Amino acid sequence: MTHSDPVVPVPPAPDTVRWLKSPEQLNQWLEGLEPGAPVALDTEFERVSTFFPIPGLVQLGASGDFWLVDPEVAEASDGFRNMLADDARPKLLYAMSEDLELFRHWLNVEPAGVLDLQIGAALAGAGFSVGYARLVETLFGEMLDKSATRSDWVSRPLSPEQERYALDDIRFLEPLYEWVSEKLVQRGLMEALAYESQRFADEAAAQESPTQHYLKLRGGWTLNRDQQAVLRSLVAWREDECRRQDRPRNRVLNDGLLIAIADRLPDSPDELRDVQGVPGGFVKRYGEHVVALVQAALTADNSALEPIARPLTRDQQALYKKIKRYFNSVAENLDIPMEILAPRKRIEKLIQNRTLDGNAFFSGWRAEIVAPVKKEIEELLSQ
Repeated sequence: MTHSDPVVPVPPAPDTVRWLKSPEQLNQWLEGLEPGAPVALDTEFERVSTFFPIPGLVQLGASGDFWLVDPEVAEASDGFRNMLADDARPKLLYAMSEDLELFRHWLNVEPAGVLDLQIGAALAGAGFSVGYARLVETLFGEMLDKSATRSDWVSRPLSPEQERYALDDIRFLEPLYEWVSEKLVQRGLMEALAYESQRFADEAAAQESPTQHYLKLRGGWTLNRDQQAVLRSLVAWREDECRRQDRPRNRVLNDGLLIAIADRLPDSPDELRDVQGVPGGFVKRYGEHVVALVQAALTADNSALEPIARPLTRDQQALYKKIKRYFNSVAENLDIPMEILAPRKRIEKLIQNRTLDGNAFFSGWRAEIVAPVKKEIEELLSQ
């Protein structure tokens, strides 16, 4: 994508900033939407010293009609929750991971029918992980004022600058969707946008499971099976404790210290205190419980434990480079970022499983794209 790309028409900034001030107003606006018409959606929130994001604002748009909504209004609206969960109502977002997390924790809603236009722009040839402001400037010729990005979105009233910033965050989503759709239809990748957006949303939700979070602590791969079982138990406990207290993870205990405890397997608070870096206050508050968790995990049946992914061996690294070249050739040919077509973790999994068969990641829209190099990749995997 270059600055020579044609500028796409965009709705002008509204003269006045409008708010949907009651759940009834919000429900009425949603009920008036055309069936299946996309909704532009964004949120502002605060997350400095809490585990959960604190909602500050919801922005909604459809057919050039833009609204701001206070969190308490959105929270009290059944229509808003239903819209989020409605698979038949496309939701247009940009870099949506934090928005989805907010909806899961705040409203206990798993949004469906989401379309992440950052993914769409990447599939359309704009490059991987392009920022919203940069894309808006390139496509629409407008410079966004980002000075309100880190401002206080929870306190009221919002400043006029904040309101304008919030509206600009949704004003370009519908024309961006039109541009992305036109490009993806030309490329035969329209199905890929919906598929990748939903896959991303589903994986992000699954990764929040307290019992699976230990798999993110890649430094724990050196631990043996029993030690990893202990780590799984400790990490799940920390997740629950952080949620209960609404405190960031590091305010309870950081990842490195959890791995160190799982490595030492303390059987008393005194042994826990000897683990370098573990604060005395932590031992005093949680020592007995943590030791009990360690011993319970050691005596459990850990045979079905999923191990933390280990780094590739030297031979596997060499194989990775060969396989990546094949994926890279089709990615470059179609101008699709490798990070979307075949991310590193996915190729590593191929190498560890030694086969493309049964790998859902290389089915669907990818199957046709990968087809020209599939035989060569399978031959490498079979060696």
